[in-house]
Amino acid sequence: MKIVLPVHHFPPRYTAGGEQYVHRLARWLQEHDCDVEVVCLESIETGKPDRVEAWLDHYDGLRVWRLSYDLMRAPQRKRWTFDSEPLRAWFAGYLRDARPDVIHFHAGYLLGVGPLFEAASAGVPSVLTLHDYWFLCPRHTLLRSEGTLCEEIPEDPAGCAWCRYAEERRYRVTMNRLSLGLFGKVMQAIGLENDSALISERRARLAEAIRLPRMVISPSRFLARYFEGIVDPERLRVVRFGFDLARFRAIPAPPSDGAVRIGYIGQIAHHKGVHLLIRAFRSLNLGARQVELHIYGSLKSNPAYVAQLKSLASGDARVHFEGPFENARVAEVMKRLSALVVPSIWFENSPLVILESLSAGTPVITANIGGMAELVQDGVDGLHFAAGSASHLARQLQRLVDDPDLLARLRQGAAASPAPRSIDDEMTDLMSIYRELI
Repeated sequence: MKIVLPVHHFPPRYTAGGEQYVHRLARWLQEHDCDVEVVCLESIETGKPDRVEAWLDHYDGLRVWRLSYDLMRAPQRKRWTFDSEPLRAWFAGYLRDARPDVIHFHAGYLLGVGPLFEAASAGVPSVLTLHDYWFLCPRHTLLRSEGTLCEEIPEDPAGCAWCRYAEERRYRVTMNRLSLGLFGKVMQAIGLENDSALISERRARLAEAIRLPRMVISPSRFLARYFEGIVDPERLRVVRFGFDLARFRAIPAPPSDGAVRIGYIGQIAHHKGVHLLIRAFRSLNLGARQVELHIYGSLKSNPAYVAQLKSLASGDARVHFEGPFENARVAEVMKRLSALVVPSIWFENSPLVILESLSAGTPVITANIGGMAELVQDGVDGLHFAAGSASHLARQLQRLVDDPDLLARLRQGAAASPAPRSIDDEMTDLMSIYRELI
């Protein structure tokens, strides 16, 4: 069976959750006698603005087609963020040559909908796994430009147009706040006609595109609910992520030295809420206990935000900015932590880091929204806190500091958590879907 896996980015340069997931999926499929190729965007800032450059690379034993073109200088840059003519043309030729049995798309960010239309034109059965809200939200996070959650998508495209407009210049958010929202209302009414028309076109085009895959997969029930009115029930399926549980359980936890080590692992970005974690940690009453905060993730991709975080830490020796680590070490790193914190301020879908933490037997303190709350049983294998609230997060962390028995119970609960399933179980589900479509 020949399977093509298009995804926005891929290692080694990009290592976020979606990229790590597709890497693991590709490896498993190849090890089980499938012919696999990955297609990814390596750059949207180099090359020609109207033609894709592609080269075949090999990474970790996998064939990877890496694409680049200069979207930033493209003649229709805004439209091509969701329906790129150069990408569509490249995929048309690629599918004629590759002739896969199944093409399994991952999200739509950067790739746009063109490849979905080309797969349908070529008669190749397609599957789409949703990793975020890109098909509903131009920012793909359902997080407004001023940092609040967009719990109900505006019917008027001008609402989304304003959100993108404000995102491009932060002073516009300030002007809107100082005018008690009047500036944004005026702009939506008379100042964003072209942007609103483009959002309207985007909505229509994406609604047409999401009807094309023969199966749409959501890793969480929460995300699936957003698409229940858009995707036919018989084409929408929840398939939980799986892990090599034996690898996590084979590594023993280090002997306890009495210290409480709180950890964060992931992208260092504002929507991930790392600032909330540092504020909460620094407000703790630690007494005589040794308590540390370890933050793992790239410190180079968002330097302004990293500078803000280091300022919040104010040289506190208990706060450690560890930088990134190889994903092969994730079980080892998890085992060293007393608890992992996932403080995201957006509706995370099904964070791999939560499942990895539970696979390692490490409890998770998470925001009480989205797929995060769905994976963690409050008081059993972790704790919930009110999303966006540093003070409530601090209260939950203080409980771990004050009550060693609570931490011990949560660790036992994490070790017995039903949330992580085996990768073989997940892939059995996917292979069944592939065979069904073929």
